[in-house]
Amino acid sequence: MNSMRFSRFKEYKLLHTVNKSPLVNSSLEQCIEFLAKDEPILLYEDAVYAAQAGTRFEIKIQALLKTNPVYALQADLKARAVNNIINGVKIVDYNGFVDLVAEHKVQNWL
Repeated sequence: MNSMRFSRFKEYKLLHTVNKSPLVNSSLEQCIEFLAKDEPILLYEDAVYAAQAGTRFEIKIQALLKTNPVYALQADLKARAVNNIINGVKIVDYNGFVDLVAEHKVQNWL
């Protein structure tokens, strides 16, 4: 009987959010290590540097995109002059950020 009561609740995938620069912090590396297939990553603040094409992170992000969606916050890309984005990384505005959070449980990688 209890299992029927809980079956009505929607199961949420995790949304992994990373805000630290991969140049000075290992949060993105740790996130990728524990990431399950199909769970999205949202890069914001200084983590958006990982979405820039032509960096040492491009191969890792391209491999990740084969199994997981990767998003980058538009305002942070603009604020940091990150213009050349890796193909496949989805750019979201603040409304898109809110939508992602509303659709998922959130795991912050600090």
